[in-house]
Amino acid sequence: MPRRLISSGSAFEERIGYSRAVVVGDTVYVSGTTGYDYATGEISDDVAEQAAQTLRNIAAALEQAGATLDDVVRVHYLLSDGADFERCWPALREAFGRARPAATMMQVPLMEPEMRIEIEVTAVIGSALA
Repeated sequence: MPRRLISSGSAFEERIGYSRAVVVGDTVYVSGTTGYDYATGEISDDVAEQAAQTLRNIAAALEQAGATLDDVVRVHYLLSDGADFERCWPALREAFGRARPAATMMQVPLMEPEMRIEIEVTAVIGSALA
């Protein structure tokens, strides 16, 4: 089965050697995504805004793949400080309140100190609830 690679244009993708998302069949695997605004290269200091921007970045990758946030079946939340998680809930609920994917939250060190949340999702194209 062929794979289709999706790029956001992030400098990290080229430098590290990965894709923002990979589509195989009807499944979309979105790489861990952070709250950088790809147009400006900037990231907010606010974890809730980082979560919202991260979800916009993920939604853009899913759209290129022919999917939406409502097609997400699995999500991993990675936070540098687990105490920040609750501040992200409004953005997460807005994004995933309909799909209600299986989810895991982990507290881990992230690649750059300004990164406070990273989100990775798996979606199945066309699986959104009616």
